[in-house]
Amino acid sequence: MIQSINSNNTQFNQNTLPSFKGAQKEFTRSTKYLDKFLKSQENLSSTRFIQGTLTNWFPKAVLSRSFIDFSEFTFLEFLESGIFYFAAPFFGEHLFRKGLFKKVQPKKVRDNVVKNLALGVEKIKNSKLDKTLKNRLITTKGGLLLACITVPALEYALGFAKNLFTLKVFKVSDFNNVANLNKNKTENNEQQQRVEKHSKSVLLKTGLLSAAGVGSGLVLARFGHNSKTARKFSEILLEPGEQISKLLHKIGWKSAKTDDFLKDYLKLDFVNNNGKLALSKGQLALTCITGLFGYSSAAKDRGKLDFYEVWTRVPLVVLYTIFGSSILDAGFKKILANKGKFPELIKRGKDGVIENVPSRKELPKIAEKLSKLNNTSVDGELAKLIKQKAVITGVPYLFSLIAMGFTLSAVSRIWTKYRYDHQAKPQEQNSSQDFVNTNPAFQGFKLSVQK
Repeated sequence: MIQSINSNNTQFNQNTLPSFKGAQKEFTRSTKYLDKFLKSQENLSSTRFIQGTLTNWFPKAVLSRSFIDFSEFTFLEFLESGIFYFAAPFFGEHLFRKGLFKKVQPKKVRDNVVKNLALGVEKIKNSKLDKTLKNRLITTKGGLLLACITVPALEYALGFAKNLFTLKVFKVSDFNNVANLNKNKTENNEQQQRVEKHSKSVLLKTGLLSAAGVGSGLVLARFGHNSKTARKFSEILLEPGEQISKLLHKIGWKSAKTDDFLKDYLKLDFVNNNGKLALSKGQLALTCITGLFGYSSAAKDRGKLDFYEVWTRVPLVVLYTIFGSSILDAGFKKILANKGKFPELIKRGKDGVIENVPSRKELPKIAEKLSKLNNTSVDGELAKLIKQKAVITGVPYLFSLIAMGFTLSAVSRIWTKYRYDHQAKPQEQNSSQDFVNTNPAFQGFKLSVQK
């Protein structure tokens, strides 16, 4: 989260950050809301949680097919969003870093390990820390990540937990009944037993896997620094994208864009957020992809229509969750740049590529410069910048909500209904034919016609 600015800081004059701090009270209500929106967007966990919940839960709530359907996807979406966006930082920062992994370190280095654990691998290597401490930090970081296998394990198990929830609360295991497709609402006892047995089995296995991950992570953190193999394993585990980039360079493939993408989206190490462990895009991607296969497996237990609906909708949701609205965001910024809009925020570099839009934290300095050039108030310029940045960020955000939320949810439901109707007609025809073939009255009628 963006840190608040101390109004007692005497290093600035009346036109700098303290004046802005006081001037927030003078912003209009709409500007204050836009400011809060921008601040939320600059924290990956908060941003993706809001995006994910709005995109996945809200449209499905509006388009829910039954109370059971509403209940189980509400159960699923909020737990899933919590796992996606907050579980890794919670486990990594609080449960492991300040708890279990601190205790396994020798007392003489315990505080130094905990203090520097948020540093990246390269920063640790290039630091002036003691060599032994560097090695211990790298393997402790590797062990910490290994323990966080709990997060994708929980995500994989979530679909089975949802199945068990629906079965125990509503006594329903057939997806056709959940989606309000089946008129007679009959349930198959064998299917219910199969759903319950498989769900409990998966939950037990993921629990054991999580425990094994924590145990092996603690061993790596405590003893791994003495092993060159363990240190190398930790580096690969933390930064697989970095290792892949190096391999590509060896075979002659050198691309800055490819390197940046791999390092960004295959980074399993935590992000250093002012000394705290924060969610990385690689962690989010791994959890999302694991969840897709968990949903797919859980859906098979409840019928092929559930399985088809998962593969109609969830892969696109996974892509959206990982990348957010970045593709739309880049396209929208290009349009604004071509039209010369918001030049203080949207700029092209020497190579013609659009530079990153300044963060919310950088806006006060830009406002101060503009106020001197235009002979205007800092507060007025800052309010303009906030509104401009809100447009840059908000338009792709809202478009993603409509396109990925309502459109995708509606289409997947329409397809499921179509598949059910298409599946039901042959069954009805077969049932009618069986009735004709077995009914004596129809048999007599057929014989009389033949004569």
